[in-house]
Amino acid sequence: MVKIRLRRMGAKKAPFYRIVVADSRYPRDGRFIEEIGTYNPLTSPAEIKVDAERAQAWIKTGAQPTETVKTLLKKAGAI
Repeated sequence: MVKIRLRRMGAKKAPFYRIVVADSRYPRDGRFIEEIGTYNPLTSPAEIKVDAERAQAWIKTGAQPTETVKTLLKKAGAI
């Protein structure tokens, strides 16, 4: 199954996330199909950048966003 999920980047105690489309069998920070955005929770307010067009295209083709990503997509106005 294809999922839209977060990929953790950044240093220890300083997380930065990329929103990626990946096969559910791949590891969290492993191989992915496409990067569609970023999420930085350390800024105030949290910075969310998403390619809404690509996110909607992946959801239409059957990709399932995780709960966290679904919330981020709603905040960004992509869903």
